[in-house]
Amino acid sequence: QVQLVESGGGLVQAGGSLRLSCAASGITFSTYLMNWFRQAQGKDREFVARINRSASGTTYVDSVKGRFTISRDNAKNTAYLQMNSLKPEDTAVYYCAANRGSSISPDAMDYWGKGTLVTVSS
Repeated sequence: QVQLVESGGGLVQAGGSLRLSCAASGITFSTYLMNWFRQAQGKDREFVARINRSASGTTYVDSVKGRFTISRDNAKNTAYLQMNSLKPEDTAVYYCAANRGSSISPDAMDYWGKGTLVTVSS
């Protein structure tokens, strides 16, 4: 049974930091690209970041470039999202997702976690 379990969300003041983790089981983790998405209340799910299988390449949505860093540890079957300089507009449920294809569309993800809530107060 495949499981992606996010953790690390919470309430933080603007300008603060959080580190999200995504622990994977039931898949050969190193063969999947790992992605982070977010969904704010009343909005569509939005791509945030991706890391390739070997951690040699990353992609970010423009709004988080320079503030967020995605990483992974294939030995621990875990992906991370370090979020710095958080803004109120970063408030959302953050989801990790795994896929093998090149698309970053939510529809192209093979597996999803259940999400972790990040709330940034002003």
